[in-house]
Amino acid sequence: MEYLFLFISSNGMDMLTPDCFFDLSNFLHKELFLLDRPVWESLIGLKNYLHSLDLGNIQCNIPNSVTLVHPELISIEEGTVIEPGAYIEGPCHIGKDSQVRQGAYVRPFVLTGERCVIGHASEIKHALFLNGAQAPHFNYVGDSILGSNTNLGAGVICANYRIDHKDVVVEVDGELYETGMRKFGTVLGDRSQIGCNSVINPGVLLRKKTLSRACTSIQKSNLRKVNVVN
Repeated sequence: MEYLFLFISSNGMDMLTPDCFFDLSNFLHKELFLLDRPVWESLIGLKNYLHSLDLGNIQCNIPNSVTLVHPELISIEEGTVIEPGAYIEGPCHIGKDSQVRQGAYVRPFVLTGERCVIGHASEIKHALFLNGAQAPHFNYVGDSILGSNTNLGAGVICANYRIDHKDVVVEVDGELYETGMRKFGTVLGDRSQIGCNSVINPGVLLRKKTLSRACTSIQKSNLRKVNVVN
């Protein structure tokens, strides 16, 4: 992994807010994000946000072999291509000009922006994709946020559940932050790329423009605190 550390002032939670990871200026659902709170708290609010939307509006062709579960809770915007053999279960909202490819498994509480890709044999659940995010081949993305124009290489897994079944704890430069979440995967900053067949541990936060080699075990966040002296 290329450790391009984000150096940030050690002033409490400021370093963990969404603007450290994402440019939300062009994201249609920016109101989902709690701008003054740790980024994972926005993920906690995803279910309620989806329930607040006017779902059930499918604006693209759905092939006969596609499985839609609770279609009244599924919205798919115009220009999106749903390939034969995909499985989509609501509640979910898929943004315009996106792709859900053959064999994709979209579980409840998925929200994507525009131009996103959920690829062949990729499983997505309770996850948020910003514009241009891609999980195109054999990926698992659970309880995670992928930033704008990010890409997961084939076989990348965003693990979301600790082996000891305890709540996920975020570690940043040796300091621990309780999330209160039993399941929490990855926060991947804008324009990041993760190499093929890598595994990201639960609760890992990766800054904007992170680059990772193939077959990497990513066990820690690449954020680092510094003390600012006035």
